[in-house]
Amino acid sequence: MLQLFTDYLTITYVQSILVVFGAILTAYIIDLLFTKILHRITQKTKTDLDDRIVTLLHKPIFYSLLLIGLTLAIQIIKLPDPILFTLNGFIKSIAVVVWSIAGFNLLRLILDWSISKKRANKLIQSHTLPLFDNLGKILIIGGTLYFLLLSWDINVTAIIASAGIIAAAIGFAAKDTLANLFAGIFIMADAPYKIGDYVNLDSGERGRVTDIGLRSTRLLTRDDIQITVPNSAIAMAKIINESGGPSENERIRITIGLEYGANISVIKELLINIAKSNSNVLNSPSPRVRFRTFDESQITFQLLCWILRPELRGKVIDELNTEIYNKFQETNIKIPFPQRTVHIINEKDK
Repeated sequence: MLQLFTDYLTITYVQSILVVFGAILTAYIIDLLFTKILHRITQKTKTDLDDRIVTLLHKPIFYSLLLIGLTLAIQIIKLPDPILFTLNGFIKSIAVVVWSIAGFNLLRLILDWSISKKRANKLIQSHTLPLFDNLGKILIIGGTLYFLLLSWDINVTAIIASAGIIAAAIGFAAKDTLANLFAGIFIMADAPYKIGDYVNLDSGERGRVTDIGLRSTRLLTRDDIQITVPNSAIAMAKIINESGGPSENERIRITIGLEYGANISVIKELLINIAKSNSNVLNSPSPRVRFRTFDESQITFQLLCWILRPELRGKVIDELNTEIYNKFQETNIKIPFPQRTVHIINEKDK
């Protein structure tokens, strides 16, 4: 009886079937251990991303173990080389497809997690999501094609060389577009400004940011004119973000020159009252006046006050200047103009 069982096991087809069943059993055991042990570890972390990755990867690992067992079973059977090559190619191709599908699912999982409200990411945002989604898919598809070709022992060196030449030609032809594209990505990552900020460029453009695209940034000026600036130009420019800092409030300065002999205390009180009476001037921080310099024809004061938004600057300065001038006229406070005394000596007096 034992001899019969031993002879039965020597049959290659029976050995192959046993290897397949052993692979299935091993896959189930490893999958069970993989799921339980790793889930216990990931449950101790603060994020749920690792839990979702473990859930996503256990199926590809299970199928990979099955395919390994199937490959071993085929090796046991003495098949002709062409048939063996074809079967191995199919098994490897199935494994590549399984892991490429897992790659697509993992890409979508990471991108969705990155743009979630609780985990805001500067680089991956809702409007940049299609870029990273397409870029990730291109990389996965490229890797899938590469490994599929390797599965069938196809030499990919010449294909890669040709693809490199084509990519270089495309890159040279579209260098300006690519420069704007990469500049847009770096702007989103560095975040020197965001949508809604009021910015000044060293080229003279000034306005509120309405859109940050991959190719350009759009500004809306106070004249309701939209300016489209290429991202490559912005990346090289000096940017003044008037909305930056802990708040959007902006301080404005108004310089006033008065004649010598003016009462400094009265001047300071008058200027502060004028600022406080303006509805666009904030009470906190409170307006203040600084006595700056002694000049040739005047003493110079500076009124410092804060406004809510940068685009109110021109309007508030106009209102304050008008009110200051009117008050000085009413109170007979003199605003001097540059004077120079010239002494003429008569030659006859010499």
